[in-house]
Amino acid sequence: MSLYLADAAATLAFGRQLASRLPPASTLLLHGDLGAGKTCLVQGLAAGLGIDEPITSPTFALAQHYRLAGIRGPAGDATGGGLVHLDLYRLDLPAAADELLAQEEEEARALGALLAVEWPERLSGLPANCWQVHLNLADPHNPDAGRRLELSAPT
Repeated sequence: MSLYLADAAATLAFGRQLASRLPPASTLLLHGDLGAGKTCLVQGLAAGLGIDEPITSPTFALAQHYRLAGIRGPAGDATGGGLVHLDLYRLDLPAAADELLAQEEEEARALGALLAVEWPERLSGLPANCWQVHLNLADPHNPDAGRRLELSAPT
C-alpha cells in the first residue's frame, strides 16, 4: 500500500486506522529519516489502541511501554495489550540493537502489545514476519510538503 500524507494530522489519522487493522502482538518496523513522521505515526497508533497518555520519542530511554487504560490482571496490575515503542537510533552496535529488540519483543508478545520499532536499520538484519512502514518527506527541502508512506505486510 502506498499513500500520500499531507500533514501531521493525516499521519496521526493513518496511525489510528492502522492500529485497528493490525493483528494483536504485531511488530511494526518504521523506516525513515529524522523528521519523516515515525513518532507521529506511533502517536496515531497509540490513539487507535485507546492509549490516552502522551507518546514521546524514546530516543534517550530507548523503549517506552504504554498499557491500555482500565485493563487489569488477576493481581490488579495493568496488563493486556498496549504498545511497546522502541527507538534504536542511538545504538551504533547491531548486537546491542538486536539484544534490545529481543528483550522488548518477548515482553510485547507476553502482553499482547503492538511493538513499534523506529530505526530498524540499526539491527544486524530485519526480523521476519513484521509489518514494514517506510516514511519519506515528499520534498526533502520542505517538511511541510507532506510524506509518502509505503506499508507492506509480513511475508
